[in-house]
Amino acid sequence: MRFEWPGGVRFALTPPYEGHDVHEGPGVGWGRSAKRAPHRCFALFLVFAVAGCTSLAPKYEVPVVDTPVAFKEAKGAWVRAVPADTLQRGPWWELFGDPKLNDLAAQVQVTNQNVAAAAAAYAQARAMTQEQRATLFPRVDLDANANRSGGGGAPARSSYQVNIGAAWEPDVWGRLRLGVQSARAGEQASAADLAAATLAAQGELATNYIGVREADLLRASQLETVRGLERSLEIARNRYNVGIVARTDLLQAETQLANARADLLGLERTRAQFEHAVAVLVGKAPGNFTLEPDPQWRPQVPGIPVDVPSTLLQRRPDIAAAERRVEQANSRIGIERAGYFPSLNLSGRVGLSAASIGDLFSSSALAWSIGASLAQTLFDAGATRARVAGARAAHEEVSARYRQTVLNAFQDVEDQLVALRVLQEQQALRQRAWEAAELVEQQVLNRYRSGLVGYTEVVTAQNSAASARRALVQVQTDRQLAAVALVQSLGGGWQL
Repeated sequence: MRFEWPGGVRFALTPPYEGHDVHEGPGVGWGRSAKRAPHRCFALFLVFAVAGCTSLAPKYEVPVVDTPVAFKEAKGAWVRAVPADTLQRGPWWELFGDPKLNDLAAQVQVTNQNVAAAAAAYAQARAMTQEQRATLFPRVDLDANANRSGGGGAPARSSYQVNIGAAWEPDVWGRLRLGVQSARAGEQASAADLAAATLAAQGELATNYIGVREADLLRASQLETVRGLERSLEIARNRYNVGIVARTDLLQAETQLANARADLLGLERTRAQFEHAVAVLVGKAPGNFTLEPDPQWRPQVPGIPVDVPSTLLQRRPDIAAAERRVEQANSRIGIERAGYFPSLNLSGRVGLSAASIGDLFSSSALAWSIGASLAQTLFDAGATRARVAGARAAHEEVSARYRQTVLNAFQDVEDQLVALRVLQEQQALRQRAWEAAELVEQQVLNRYRSGLVGYTEVVTAQNSAASARRALVQVQTDRQLAAVALVQSLGGGWQL
């Protein structure tokens, strides 16, 4: 009799010799006196043992991604990524040289609730791996019971039992080992998710902190603008009072000053919102958290090497998590394919049973049993085939997500590298524009005092100077924000 299961696994059982006493079992005949029966048992055991060494999952390969030779905006050559998210990233926020930012960023990993949730999810994944690994070993149970019964005039009877039983499913087809492998890949993906949550929270903290400091600088600049407009209003009022200029000059000056003060209030609201966001990121209620204003704060953009190595992209935890989910899905294919094959279970039990506790531990009370069962699904209307097809489709899905994650990572890095290059050039231009606008404002105001120009020219010059000051502050902080985004795009900095 020949058996063949999907996957190319075959074995044959030879019928017993004619004329021998035969015990017919379900599907297999064994001759009691056949000399070759032990050989058949050994052959069957050998087939199962060999099958257990073969994985039913496809050979795992990292999905191929369209990979550039080098970053367009940098000189570092690309090396094919191998997940390296476990490498030490270091306190990358120290690159910005801000003690307060250093203090806040260090708190994120301890107090941020999103990070705490990701840590709890990782703990669950570790527990699941341990639970799955336990299926490779026998399970031993102990049970004891005592009963007393009677009725109908019969004397009461007592019975006592103590049993120890064990059950074990040998991992013949590797299904259980694939389950452990799948759980371990899920655990590693969860660890990468934790790293991604931490990196994201730290990056968000740095972004919001820079937003607070940008509001401080803009507020200081706006206060300077308000003080200048107050002086201009005083000049216009004096000239109007002595009849040198029309009332329109006075009204224009009052309008400018009112708008500038309104803009100042808007900056206060913006700063408060950024401060509240920082508070939540470090796990505190906004009402219990305050960042003192620092109008003297100066943005420090870290030096970024022009030859940023593309290998740093390997440390992105989201790429690592996506890749490990591909491996997990690959293992699931093998687990579902195991449904084509029979399952083997071994069991044993030793027990004591007696009518009194005193007789419970006598030799006559001892009973034992051992057994083995082999089960094979003969017909399931294609359910197993559907599960295998579903597992393959799931593998294709996560493979596509992995490729998209890698491509998005390439885009992120290129975006931030070009942003940093352009913003550096813009800052030099904004600096010159601000210096020129300041000179124009001063000269036009002097000419207005001398009666050489109208107040409309003063308004134009002052608006241009204020706009140039704001643009310079914004481009300085935008460079910092781009540097933070590059840190996140590279998985935690550019230092190996």
